[in-house]
Amino acid sequence: VQLVESGGGLVQPGGSLRLSCAASGFTFSMYAMSWYRRAPGKERELVASISNVGGSTNYADSVKDRFTISRDNAKNTVYLQMNSLKPGDTAVYYCRATLVRLDYWGQGTQVTVSS
Repeated sequence: VQLVESGGGLVQPGGSLRLSCAASGFTFSMYAMSWYRRAPGKERELVASISNVGGSTNYADSVKDRFTISRDNAKNTVYLQMNSLKPGDTAVYYCRATLVRLDYWGQGTQVTVSS
């Protein structure tokens, strides 16, 4: 099982990034997918989640109307489009796949929002 995040980097405040998480080794379309983040000195927090067929999404209040989670089950990939980025969005972003008691995590990708 692998979850590989990509797309992180350094961006100025107000900018955009799109994170991708490529999955392999399991039946991606059966799993709910989520993005989490951990900022320096803070607890890991849920950013957004999407159901297995993409019909239901959920967002942290801090990212609503700025971030969009989506998935392409044909490509075994989940995305996080991040717009209007703020310095407070600086964190390591992780994707997570869950199905009942099955639970997989990626290694994370760093997002830094700074001028």
